[in-house]
Amino acid sequence: MPLLEITSAQLQTWLAAGAYPLVRILGLMSTAPIFSSKAVPLRARVALGLALGGVLIPVLGPMPAIPLSSWLGLQILAQQVLIGLALGLVMRVLFAAIDLAGALIAMQMGLSFAIFFDPEGGGQTGVVSDFLAALATLLFLAVNGHLLVLGVLGQSFVWLPVSATPLAAAGFAQLVALGGILFATGLLLSLPVIGILLLANLALGALTRAAPQLNLLAVGFPITLMAGFLGLLWLLSYFAPAVVPLFEDGHDAMGTLLQAFLPA
Repeated sequence: MPLLEITSAQLQTWLAAGAYPLVRILGLMSTAPIFSSKAVPLRARVALGLALGGVLIPVLGPMPAIPLSSWLGLQILAQQVLIGLALGLVMRVLFAAIDLAGALIAMQMGLSFAIFFDPEGGGQTGVVSDFLAALATLLFLAVNGHLLVLGVLGQSFVWLPVSATPLAAAGFAQLVALGGILFATGLLLSLPVIGILLLANLALGALTRAAPQLNLLAVGFPITLMAGFLGLLWLLSYFAPAVVPLFEDGHDAMGTLLQAFLPA
C-alpha cells in the first residue's frame, strides 16, 4: 500500500490553487512601473512573481475547485490576467502622463528633434521626456511606491477574490476614463513651462514688429531655448510636490478599480 496516494482531482485542485493567484501576480508584473522595465530580466520578474505567490497563496482563502483545463478554468485564468494587467496599467498611466508632459515641453521649446532610441519603450523618445521619467522613477522608488503597489496586489485578493463570476462593466469603463486622466495630468504638469514659452513667443512677436530687419530664426531659437530651460529649472522646484500626490492618487485608483470590478 503506497504511503501517499494523490488522485487526479486532488492534483487539479492544487494546481488551480496556485495557478489562479499566480497569473494575477504575473499580469501586474508585466505592466506595472519598475517591475515591467526591460532592464529587469524576464527570469527575475518570473522569480519575483513566484516568490510573491509562495508568500500569498498559503494565506489566501480556498480557490475555486475548477480544473485548469476546463473552459470555466480558462475563463478564470483570463479574468485573473486581466485584473493584474489593469492594476499595473493604472500606475503606468501616471508615468505616461509625465512622458506626455515632457513631449509637450520639448515641442514648445523647439527640442522635438532631440530624440533617441529608447530601449525601454522600443521606440523614439525625447530627451526632456526621458529626463522627467527618470526623475519620476527615482521619486517612485523614494516614496516606496513599488511596495505600495505590491500591498494593493495582496489586498486585491481580499477585495476581489478569485471566482468564476464575470467582472462588472464599470471597471472597464474606469479603465477607458484613464485616457482622459493621462492627457489632463500631462497638460497640467507642463502648463507652467508652456506658459513661460508662450510669453517668450509673444515677446519675440512684438520684437519682430518693432524691428523687422532682425532674423527671427537666428534670434528666436536661442531665446526660446533659454526660456524653456529656465522653465524646466522652475519646474524642478515643484516637481516632487506635484508628482508624489499623483502616486498616492494612483494607489487609491487601484483600489477604486477593484471595487468597480466587483459584480453588482
